[in-house]
Amino acid sequence: DREIVLAAVKVNGPALKYASKRLRADREVVLAAVKESGSALYFASKTLRADREVVLAAVKQYGFALQYAAKRFRTDREFALEAVKNGMDLKWCPKRLRGDRDIVLEAIKKNYRALEDASAALRADREVALEAERTASLPQQSL
Repeated sequence: DREIVLAAVKVNGPALKYASKRLRADREVVLAAVKESGSALYFASKTLRADREVVLAAVKQYGFALQYAAKRFRTDREFALEAVKNGMDLKWCPKRLRGDRDIVLEAIKKNYRALEDASAALRADREVALEAERTASLPQQSL
């Protein structure tokens, strides 16, 4: 029953796993699921894993959800930036994006060790290194 599944995923997004194939392709159901837990994107239909709004909602909730998105989003700068802002490790970004100053700086703000996965040019960049040092000196943060 659609209404039962919709109510369930609003409380527990990964409950989408138990929905019928039809409901895993229902945009409203999937959007509710990923807003509650971005990891629910894993259970969405292939079509909805290629839906810009659904993927962005998932990544804003859980950065690592990007790994379940259609390839075009996994290699997209906007999505990678949002993913690192929301907890995804820089090492999961495509190599070309590990040379993007904004993405690297956002990743370092979450975890100074992200500097290790940045491009060689950015590892040698004074501003980037100073941001990593600043982040490392902060009290331990929970992601």
